[in-house]
Amino acid sequence: MNKQSIKSALESMLFVWGEPLEAKTAAEVFQIDGRTACEYLRELQAEYEERGSGLRIREMDKSFQLCTREENSEYIERLCTPVRQKRLSQSAMEVLAIIAYKQPVTKGEIEAIRGIKCDRVLEGLMKKELIAEVGRSNGIGRPILYGTTKSFLQHFGFRSLKELPEIEDIGGALRGEDDWEEQDLQQISIELAP
Repeated sequence: MNKQSIKSALESMLFVWGEPLEAKTAAEVFQIDGRTACEYLRELQAEYEERGSGLRIREMDKSFQLCTREENSEYIERLCTPVRQKRLSQSAMEVLAIIAYKQPVTKGEIEAIRGIKCDRVLEGLMKKELIAEVGRSNGIGRPILYGTTKSFLQHFGFRSLKELPEIEDIGGALRGEDDWEEQDLQQISIELAP
């Protein structure tokens, strides 16, 4: 297969797959290396941008997804029946922010920063697939370590965790010790279907 045929097939795969498609998975389909698959997907991404298409290809941690252009959201909303949206609670936002900035992190570390238990909040974030268990600490009792997921990146529109807004001290920010505004925490707010 030549380059253009592979790119055409990649475009079809992105359309059908729906979820983020890992470059290495796409590479296996064509029996090419992952770097080449990434290059072709990024070329497709640039072509969509260049022609101002209503669709775009979003990259998240070497995974790619076909999605609509943000500027067209108003028209899509008019077309589609609105789905009831549910915002994350303030406590869920705090826990999610701690995990995003401190990961991998234990429940005990989260509770030490917040000063309050977070069992139910962790359960809720896991049900929404925004966080996941990523291993075990070497500490006493080998507590579970939590981290964010690809769904977290997808829902917030980040390509990688490097795009998180910079802060010096998440604990101080949550306690109001820094020049941290509540709206800064809202930068990582999200609306999710219930």
